[in-house]
Amino acid sequence: MYDAVIVGGGPAGIFCALSLLENSPNISILMLEKGRDINDRSCPARKLGKLCIRCGVCSIYSGWGGAGAFSDGKITLDPEIGGWLPEVISIEKTREYIKRVDEVFLRYGAPNRVYGNDSDVFEEWRRKASLAGMKLQRNPIRHMGSDLSFKILSRMKDDLKKEVEIRIMSEVESFIVENGVVKGVKTKDGESFLSRVVVAAPGRSGAGWLRREFTRLNIPMKRNPIDLGVRVEVPAETMEEITRDLYEPKLKYASKRFDDNVRTFCVNPHGEVLTEFFEGIVTVNGHSYNSYRTDNTNFAILVSTDFTEPFKEPIEYGLSIAKLANLISNGVVVQRLGDLLQGRRSTHERLSRSLVSPTLSDATPGDLSFILPYRILSNIVEMLKTMDKLVPGIFSKQDTLLYGVEAKFYSSRVEVNSYGETTVKNLFAIGDGAGITRGLSQAAASGLYVGQIVSERLKA
Repeated sequence: MYDAVIVGGGPAGIFCALSLLENSPNISILMLEKGRDINDRSCPARKLGKLCIRCGVCSIYSGWGGAGAFSDGKITLDPEIGGWLPEVISIEKTREYIKRVDEVFLRYGAPNRVYGNDSDVFEEWRRKASLAGMKLQRNPIRHMGSDLSFKILSRMKDDLKKEVEIRIMSEVESFIVENGVVKGVKTKDGESFLSRVVVAAPGRSGAGWLRREFTRLNIPMKRNPIDLGVRVEVPAETMEEITRDLYEPKLKYASKRFDDNVRTFCVNPHGEVLTEFFEGIVTVNGHSYNSYRTDNTNFAILVSTDFTEPFKEPIEYGLSIAKLANLISNGVVVQRLGDLLQGRRSTHERLSRSLVSPTLSDATPGDLSFILPYRILSNIVEMLKTMDKLVPGIFSKQDTLLYGVEAKFYSSRVEVNSYGETTVKNLFAIGDGAGITRGLSQAAASGLYVGQIVSERLKA
C-alpha cells in the first residue's frame, strides 16, 4: 500500500512528486511512466531532417520528462498563458505557483535571463502590432532550450529516485475504484498497486486513455477547442529584431473574412522543424536549442475551433485532417507561400530557388490546399499578410515555407473541484492529459498545487 501513486512522469507528475516530498518527506510514493527513462529516450527522427518512422511508443511524447523533455523548454511566466488552471484554482494562485515553478527550475540550472520582461520594449512592439491589426500578448519567458531542458529534467529524476519509487515502461491500464473511492491502479502487465491517493498526470500521450477511463467511471468532462494550422519557416534575419526583444511574440488576430481566432505559437529563433507522432499520425512541430543555432526561425500559425453540439469529437476531426497529409506524403508536406497563392504544388526544384533551406529536409514538397480546409488556409494567409506589416518579409512568396499539418489536440477537460479532485474521491487529475493545462509552466504549477493538497489530505 502506497500513500500516493502518480500516473505519468511528465512535468505535472514530476512537480507533484517534488511538492509531496517537500510537504510530507516520509510518505511512500510510486510513479508509473509508460515510456522510457530519460537517458534511454531516443528518437530515430531526431537527426536533422529525418522523418518520423512511427515508433510504437513515441519517445518525443512519452518517457521520463514527458513531452517537456523534448520541448523547446520555455517557462512561461504569465499565468494567463498555457491553459485553464486559473479557472480551477484562481488567477492569483496560478501566478503564485508559476513563480514557485520558476524558482525550482532556476534551482536546477535554468538560465537567469527572462525575455519580454522590459515594459518599454514590450509596449513599443504592442503599439506596432496594434497598428497592424493584431494583439500582442505579454509573454515573459525563461528559455532553456531542448538540450538544457533535457538535463534539468534528468537532474530532477536523480533527486526524486532517492525517495520515490519510479517504475519506467509501466503503463497503467485502469483505476481501481470501489464505492466511489479510488483504491489504486492496475497496469497492462497485470500488476495492481493499492494507494490512499492517485494523481492522474498522463500528459498528452495519455489523454485518449484518460478520457476513456473517466468515461468508464462516469467522471464528467467537457470539450476543449482544437487548433489546426501550419508551421512557418523563414530566414532568421526576418524575425531577428522581434525575437531578440521578446523571444516568443504571441500575436492574436481575428480574421476579417471568418472572424476566427488566429494566433502564433511556439516561436523558435534559429530553430528547426521536426515531426512528432500522436495517435498513429505524424504531425509537424518545431524547437530550438540553447547551444545550437540554424539559419532559420520557425513558428506555428494556428486557427482555433471550438465545436458546438452535437459534435463531440474535435480530436478525431483534427486527426482526420492530419491523416490527409500522411496519405499524400511521407508524413509532412512543405510548400512555398507563393506556390500556395498560385494554386500549384511546390517541387524540389522550386524549393531550391528559396533563400530558406528546409530544416526538415525530408518533408514532401506538395500542395496544402489538398489537405487543410479552405477556411483554415484563408485565415493563415490573412494572418501572414497582417504579420508582414509588423515584420516585413514574413509574406515572402519565395522565401516563406509552410509545413503541414500542425495540430494541437487539447484533451477533453476533466471537471475537477478547486482542489484538483475528480468526482471519484481521492482521485486527482492534473496537467495537459487532464485538459486543464496546455504547456510546461501551468502543467508543473498544477502538480505543485495538487501535491500540496494531497499532502494535507494524507495528514488528515
